[in-house]
Formats: sequence, C-alpha cells, structure tokens
Amino acid sequence: MRFATIGSNFIVENFLAGARLHREFVLEAVYSRSPEKVRRLCGAWGAKRAYTSLEALAADPDIDAVYIASPNVCHAAQAIQMMRAGKHVLCEKPMALCSEELTRMYTAADENGVVLLEAMRSAHSPATAAVRQALGGLGTLRHADLSYCQYSSRYPRWQQGVVLNAFDPSMGGGALMDIGVYCVHMMVMLFGPPRAIEAKGAFLPGSIDAVGSVHAQYGGFTVDLRYSKLYDSHQLCEVAGEEGALAFGPVGAPRMVRLLPRGGRPRELGLEILPQDMYYEVRDFIALARGALGGALYRRWSCQAMQVLDAVRAQVKIDFCGHMPGEGWSLL
Repeated sequence: MRFATIGSNFIVENFLAGARLHREFVLEAVYSRSPEKVRRLCGAWGAKRAYTSLEALAADPDIDAVYIASPNVCHAAQAIQMMRAGKHVLCEKPMALCSEELTRMYTAADENGVVLLEAMRSAHSPATAAVRQALGGLGTLRHADLSYCQYSSRYPRWQQGVVLNAFDPSMGGGALMDIGVYCVHMMVMLFGPPRAIEAKGAFLPGSIDAVGSVHAQYGGFTVDLRYSKLYDSHQLCEVAGEEGALAFGPVGAPRMVRLLPRGGRPRELGLEILPQDMYYEVRDFIALARGALGGALYRRWSCQAMQVLDAVRAQVKIDFCGHMPGEGWSLL
C-alpha cells in the first residue's frame, strides 16, 4: 500500500519506523509546508516524492493512503480533502476537535468508500487486548485510575515567551487534547462511556489548559483520570475489582500488564511487543483498507471518546482561546 505522510514532527519518524516493518507498506511521498523539512524527511526515509502543496498531494494517483500528523486544528480539513480524493486516512489523535468535526470526517469516509482510522496506539496494542481480556477475572469492578503526566519539552520555551503548537490555543492543543485523550480513550475502550463526569483543569496564563482531572461514574464503579504537561509521573494505571486488580502502563502505549489477584501472588502477563509499536496501528489500518478487518469497534471508540472530550471541554471551558488569570482555574 502506497503511503504519503503529512507533518514533519518527531511522531512522523516514529510512525515510519514502525510502518516500514509491515511488508505491504511503501512510502511514496511526504508533505510539509517547509521545503527544508520535506527534503530532510524525503532523504532520511527514501520517499519517492516531496510535496509542499496539499492539492498536489491529493491529486497524486499513485498514493493509496495518507498518514496525518499535523497540528490538531488541521486534522479534519486535511483528512476530508484526502478522502474526497479517494485516499484512505490514518489520522493522529485527537482525530478531530469536537464530535461535529468527527461526524463530518466519517461522513466523508463513507461517501468516498475509504477507511478513516484514528491513530490511537493503545487501541491496537497487544497489551490493551490483554487488559480487556483479563478484566473478567477481577470480579465486580469498583475503581480505576488512569494517568498520563509528562513534562513537556516545549514548556521551557513557553516560560521564555515562545509559544509553540503544544501551548498555542489556536492549534487545538493543550493537556486534554494532547495527552488526556489517551486516558479518555483507554477508559471507553475498557468500560464504555460513563454515566456522568466531573472535570477540572488549570490554564497557563494567556494560554491553554496544562493540567486536568476527570472523575467518571459508572454506577457502583468509578474511574479517575489525571493528566498534565507540567510534571512527570511514573504511576501505573490500575483497575481494581472485588477479586483482584490489574496494573498496566503506560496508558498511551501500554507495554506491561500485571495481574494482582486478591490473596494471591502478582503475575506479569507475558507480552512480546515490538519496540516500534506504531506498527500495530499500521497493521490494522492496512487490514481495514484491504477489507480483512472490520472497523466498527474503532469507530465506536473514537466517537465515544470524543463525546467525553466534548463534555470535559464544556465543564473546564476549554475553547481553544487564550485564558487570562481569573478565567477558570489559572496557574499563577
């Protein structure tokens, strides 16, 4: 399958490192607005063509599929443009900024007979499949903690007055959409949509949300999500039931799963996961495009996660505009 990439940050190179392990993957072209970046990518990864025009990329008949890793605010428009040109689309998370955008994207996929898949690494990880399978052995579920806290390499630049995409409200970023989305997606993959949520967040002055938390209710079962771009945490995720617990992590790309039965000895589940774990989403995407795999489950997860993200943004008042001190809960 002949691919093109859109974007030039580190995630594109991580994607290519995993994708090239698939025997059907061929890198046909790369796109970036920057001629210098697109030449570097082309030379480093052996793409046949380099584009700085999305229109030219969409018109290329030798491209079957496009991987999109541009800023969040660009995802919907670029994906729809490529799908209308008859190309399958694998789009980085979050695939859209809201449910309305996501609906338009899926409509475009259906109308043009192409595959649209959110590039959510955890959705395709063998570790997530192992967690889902092991949940039944925990008895009645009572509580889960899902956490993703990572000091952003771009935060020092923000402190110096340089606002990069990760902290630019107009780019659709922020802690919730950049990393909280992993916690939300894991929650709906494991437990489905919650009955109710309570969300809180904190904004950098004049900027976007930088930390947040969500308390989700599932009847007699609760889930707590925590995420931040201002500090590192190495806490594992945990799901606890009356008969035992599961510890696993990291939430964005889980690699280990530990079973802790009540009154028994902890046991790690034996998992063999490739270091280049983006391979698994490429594997499933190609299978979807070939008609060898159904996509209903992935679509349901993406839609349910986006509905939760909509609700969190409404409560925290994340509107992709700069928040000044005094508006909501600001970090001073």
